[in-house]
Amino acid sequence: MTVETIATSDIDLFTDEVLADPYPHFAKLREQAAVVRLEKNGVWALTRYGEIRDALANWEVFSSNYLAFNDAMNEALQGTSLTTDPPEHTALRAALTENLTPRALRGMKADIDAKADAMVARLVEQGSFDAIDDLARALPLQVVADLIGVQDDIRAKILGWGEAAFNVLGPMNQRTIDSFPIAGEMFEWSLQVKASDLAEGSMGRAIFDAGERGDIPLESCGHIIHQYVAAGMDSTIAAIGNAIHQLATHPDQFDLIREDPSLIPSAFNEVLRYESPVHAFARLVKQDVVVAGQLIPAGDRIAVLYGSGNRDHRHYEDPDTFDVRRNPIDHLSFGYGVHGCAGQGLARLEAYGVIAALARRVKRIHVGEGERHMNNMMMALGKLPVLEVERA
Repeated sequence: MTVETIATSDIDLFTDEVLADPYPHFAKLREQAAVVRLEKNGVWALTRYGEIRDALANWEVFSSNYLAFNDAMNEALQGTSLTTDPPEHTALRAALTENLTPRALRGMKADIDAKADAMVARLVEQGSFDAIDDLARALPLQVVADLIGVQDDIRAKILGWGEAAFNVLGPMNQRTIDSFPIAGEMFEWSLQVKASDLAEGSMGRAIFDAGERGDIPLESCGHIIHQYVAAGMDSTIAAIGNAIHQLATHPDQFDLIREDPSLIPSAFNEVLRYESPVHAFARLVKQDVVVAGQLIPAGDRIAVLYGSGNRDHRHYEDPDTFDVRRNPIDHLSFGYGVHGCAGQGLARLEAYGVIAALARRVKRIHVGEGERHMNNMMMALGKLPVLEVERA
């Protein structure tokens, strides 16, 4: 049975007002319907947890062939694992995750923990710092650059490249237009990079080894390196920054972690649920489908509102409360199904390392006003001044 009246909204997902604080807008959309036509964006928004999770699981109907909200980027990304569905997606995904298996990640843990602890120790000694620049950005930059094996001249460009790579996935607004040249520079580099440009023993070298063995097409190696640089840092930066912010502004929750560090994985899951790093991704509807009574025709696009699903009271009790004991292992922030975030294990290691180091060394984190980082696709802070830390 289909609905007789289409739920519509004039909300534009990509205005500064919505990006600065999307949750009131998400709540309004959720209460309208599970599927709402966003007239200004030309897409159907999936607003509720159940419908979002079902769509993410159903790649045959809701295809990742069109992930971005503009056609230029969708065309540019063709052939990558981001915009490829099974069966082509399977081999590309395997090459992408070969060095991110649980066994491989266990081998990285000690080094990442040591890097995180050294950074936190230095910043605690310093007393005041910017939590985003000096910690949330600094650790993933060091970790990911080392893993890929990029050299100094490229390391200096990676942060700007990563930010641009997410911005250009939005609609053709000014943020997207301004970011195209920067993202294009990264894309050109990834097409030209050679195994010899990357450090021996690095994950980047391993991808080229897979190409030489014939496990993946050689021409795909650059695309996979591109994904590590483009997607391997910004979502992690956002998540770590959001974690520091939430633990600073919810000292009672930070106390729970300090008293019981086994809560760190649960706490990070709650950070991801409470403040999804990814604002939205698009999907292409491959065949007529009815979602919650609403017919969505083949050829139309949908917007998957991860942050809205994560705040849906139909699935989570008291969803606007931050509770590190909740342990929402089924949150939507890393996606779901075949296109679930390939690097989520690495992101967890980095975030766990930061949270554990803070819990060991700090009793209270006193922060000033955070500044939202305006990006079409990421829900992140651009600045978070730490005014003072009380040592543990």
